[in-house]
Amino acid sequence: MKHTQTNKQNQRISRISESTLVIGTDIAKFNHVARAFNYRGIELGKRCLFQNDENGLLNLLAWAESIMQEHMLTDVILGVEPTGHYWFPLYHYLNQRGIAVVLVNPHHVKKSKELDDNSPTKNDIKDAKVVAKLVIDGRYTQPQLPEGVYADLRVLMNQRDRLCGDLNRVKGRIHNWLDRFFPEYTQVFKDWEGKASLITLRHFPLPQDVVAAGETKVVATWKKNDVQRAVGTKRASLLHRKAQKSIGLTEGATAAKHELAMYLEQYSMLCRQIEQLMGFVADLVEQIPGATHMMSIPCIGLVTVAGFLAEVGDLSGYDHSQQIVRHAGLSLRENSSGLHKGETTISKRGRCRLRALLFRAALTMIAKNPEFRALHRYFTTRRDNPLKKKQSMIAICNKLIRVLFELGRRQKNYDTSKVLGPHREAQLQAAA
Repeated sequence: MKHTQTNKQNQRISRISESTLVIGTDIAKFNHVARAFNYRGIELGKRCLFQNDENGLLNLLAWAESIMQEHMLTDVILGVEPTGHYWFPLYHYLNQRGIAVVLVNPHHVKKSKELDDNSPTKNDIKDAKVVAKLVIDGRYTQPQLPEGVYADLRVLMNQRDRLCGDLNRVKGRIHNWLDRFFPEYTQVFKDWEGKASLITLRHFPLPQDVVAAGETKVVATWKKNDVQRAVGTKRASLLHRKAQKSIGLTEGATAAKHELAMYLEQYSMLCRQIEQLMGFVADLVEQIPGATHMMSIPCIGLVTVAGFLAEVGDLSGYDHSQQIVRHAGLSLRENSSGLHKGETTISKRGRCRLRALLFRAALTMIAKNPEFRALHRYFTTRRDNPLKKKQSMIAICNKLIRVLFELGRRQKNYDTSKVLGPHREAQLQAAA
């Protein structure tokens, strides 16, 4: 693996020749900074300040063209530090015009900014130079932005994460409202998100509303709104008794009703939007080869596969599954020096959403999937080098990546006999 990385860096370095103009840019929201260097790291011309619009990018191209003509250069490569989302329009605009845009790791910029002046000073002009020097050293990567159905899938799954976050916040506010005005409500409806519960909260939100309406009217309201089972006179009687003895707040009742009505409206809207969005996601996933085979894994559903493909992109762009492990930030990081051997941890240098998605999926797999549960038991109880539970979880995540990668690439359904293999099955039997 290290040899492969060295070869790739050598290829990046060899790409920059005597005729190459290297431009380092520091990206902001409104104003950008660019500095130009030759292949030896000698700065050419003055720095360029340009705005984040078409006129600004045209000024950047004109500035680069003048330097290339002056120094008789024929090629240009532009390095960007991808912090935030402001670099996307610049990349899209320049890539359409044939300008090679590469990315420099923000961690590398932070670590190497003191090499020239031995100072922790940070500013846009200095960062642009650091970015260019890293490009000259071959410490850059090619942008691999999703295209086509994968781009649509990433946008939708990112939106789903935001909607689910908003929904959880609204749920928390409803819980807070119940704790203040009707704390006994959850003794009647353990799940306040049920159909009968939501109808009750909309029509009789406060304890005094329940008492004033009476049991008969509450039951009639449920039946009128097509609640035919699970609740009836017994539940209405319990609700009425709890409302009579409620210790909830009674002041500010009018505003409290209005507050809960807004929360319930937001809750219904977010649930509807998530359901509609997942319909679009399902249609997109059906278009991706191998996606249905990935969902043949027990306990792996649409959300996991869609989230995985949204973060990873086209599986044909990877040579092996270990690249996805590194992409997720799940590769191991050693911390040792001399006789000291520190704890090995994961790098966390990758897509945090992909890492979180895999961890949640691994929790479900260990709980419900027989093969992965047996594998987790083996990792944590084996005689030689037993793993802690969290370490085993990381190993399960990496195993899940390999399984998803193979099923998606080969377009084959999940086979329990091939998940562990004969060697691993022998180990599991010996451990048992």
